[in-house]
Amino acid sequence: MTAESVHDWSRPPLDGYTVDDLLTLQDLPRHTELIDGSLVFVSPQRFIHSDLIDFLVARLRRTAPRHMKVAREMTVVIDKRNGPEPDISIVGRDACTSRMQTHVYAADVQLAIEVVSPESEARDTQTKFHKYAAAGIPNYWIVKIEGDETGEPVVYVYELDPHTRAYVCQGIHSKPFSVERPFAADIDFEGLDEL
Repeated sequence: MTAESVHDWSRPPLDGYTVDDLLTLQDLPRHTELIDGSLVFVSPQRFIHSDLIDFLVARLRRTAPRHMKVAREMTVVIDKRNGPEPDISIVGRDACTSRMQTHVYAADVQLAIEVVSPESEARDTQTKFHKYAAAGIPNYWIVKIEGDETGEPVVYVYELDPHTRAYVCQGIHSKPFSVERPFAADIDFEGLDEL
């Protein structure tokens, strides 16, 4: 690689970055997202964040129908200037065209899940909340640890109102709960502390 081919991604282009840039720039930190043309870098994960993602992925994979795939930390292309990376996405299996694929399109996402960490709270509960709804993603879950680090997970379940293209809260769950969309699943956090 020559010096000319290396882009200094700390100096954004005049009109901001695009999804094409996000998917092709070399040496970006892992899990870099693109929000409104700006690269967003995430802080290192805590064990609880990683454990919650692993736990939910395992639970959802057990019950997902064959025509859906549970994906962890894949870029979701919303438009030219937005490529966030939900912690978990449920996508139609036909959207997965290659084992080497690094992104999916918002139109293929049936559920986006964000596990909130201190540095991502505003992005997950406000910015992505509105962007996922505007992109037409039908279901969105926000998972928070309420209280201190010994607190229990609380899942905020949202469903898209197709007329307003805004999310409507379907429930706030800290105990075992069931959902019907995007597929029937029973969720509880029994055993989370054993990870």
